Amino acid sequence: MKKILIANRGEIARRVIRTCKKMNIKTVAVYSDADRNAPFVFEADEAFYIGESPSAKSYLNQEKILEVALQTKSDGIHPGYGFLSENAEFNEKVKQAGIQFIGPSASAMRVMGDKLSAKKTVMGYNVPLVPGTEFAILDPQKGKEIADSIGYPVLIKASAGGGGKGMRLVEKSDEFIEKMALAQSEARSSFGDDACFIEKFVTSPRHIEIQIFADRMGDVVYLFERECSVQRRHQKVVEEAPSSILTPELRKQMGESAVAVAKACNYEGAGTVEFLVDADMKFYFLEMNTRLQVEHPVTEMITGLDLVEWQIRIARGEKLPKQQDELKINGHAIELRLYAEDASNNFLPNIGKLERYRPYLIENVRYDHGFEEGMEIPLFYDSMLGKLCAWGETREKAIEKLIEAIDNFELSGFVTTLNFGKYVLKHPAFVSGNFDTNFIPTYFTTKGLMEAQNEEEKVLPYILDSVFSQLLTKKEQDCKSTSLI
Repeated sequence: MKKILIANRGEIARRVIRTCKKMNIKTVAVYSDADRNAPFVFEADEAFYIGESPSAKSYLNQEKILEVALQTKSDGIHPGYGFLSENAEFNEKVKQAGIQFIGPSASAMRVMGDKLSAKKTVMGYNVPLVPGTEFAILDPQKGKEIADSIGYPVLIKASAGGGGKGMRLVEKSDEFIEKMALAQSEARSSFGDDACFIEKFVTSPRHIEIQIFADRMGDVVYLFERECSVQRRHQKVVEEAPSSILTPELRKQMGESAVAVAKACNYEGAGTVEFLVDADMKFYFLEMNTRLQVEHPVTEMITGLDLVEWQIRIARGEKLPKQQDELKINGHAIELRLYAEDASNNFLPNIGKLERYRPYLIENVRYDHGFEEGMEIPLFYDSMLGKLCAWGETREKAIEKLIEAIDNFELSGFVTTLNFGKYVLKHPAFVSGNFDTNFIPTYFTTKGLMEAQNEEEKVLPYILDSVFSQLLTKKEQDCKSTSLI
């Protein structure tokens, strides 16, 4: 594999380019009008315009992307995440064109892309499942009867869903019909499929996912877990590895269950098996994401591995670079997804121009992003600016390092989730590890965020006075030293 086309944009495109350069592989970028001057366009060896800014006219244009791949004689296509990364139809077209899709087979995508088929597939592999329906439901009244029999609260989920779309929590029987109608409407608009299923809602759940890798020879390993319980709108905001609650025994059980899920669908490449862990430390299979995850950097930081390199090597037909007994956890890593959103206004997008944009990059701090100072944030795509990550020998040191990176990140032009991230990291519930997916509705308030910011503003003058005094003292000492000479 000598040349790879990256069917994506922004920070993940830059991430793939970085590994390809290390492996001496040429890269091809594709870009829309909005990304004409984006860093990834200039960092790739070749770059081709594929359409207007809306995704449907550019990054979701399968034929145009394949046309560029053939024109440039690309050996492989890396889909990143989002866009076409879990599109089985695109996967098949890539294969038919004689190009290697860097990811699992189309059949594995289809099986795991539908939550109900995924549950059916893993049933014979001793993987714990949340109680619920085993078939798609279209009739709200039928759904209500099933929910009544399961017992409330329940979750209505779009069968073809993901990213929290087409999902509704129902706490009482008389809410069910209305909530299912909302879930189906969202599912139709997002996935073109309004089929739903029902699951018992796990109280006080922790969202823990296992990173797996599988090669064509049938070998599968797990690269430990990531905790992703701090979420807004069912989407992750803060992720860490490893989890603060897993014992070595439970980690092994969950890892082996994740491996079983991969084997159930003859998986190949990078995948993430997601679980819910309840208050009694029982875990249940949630779904499988058949791609590289946004939060993969924290796994890289605790294992010292390059997951994109692993993806490419497996796509070449190579064996897994390491076996399970060779994999170890080293320290702790935490990631903050930096969104152009206003946390004090229900996390609404707050895009604008990056007037000042200077990340604080020191040892053990990593920032994956797709922008430069002075750029406008496009309104056509996800509002994530980047992923700020920190590693420490312990969880406490990782928290301290990430707070330091936040405090020294120079950013202005619009509101972001930078201060929200610090609010989370300093909150007693997060620090203690005693939290779940209800962290934001339970602990986060606009008043609390404002109070935390006000306290910092009160302390700032004293810090400046102290620094100024130290500078004066040093100057006086320098003067005395000079006079002695």
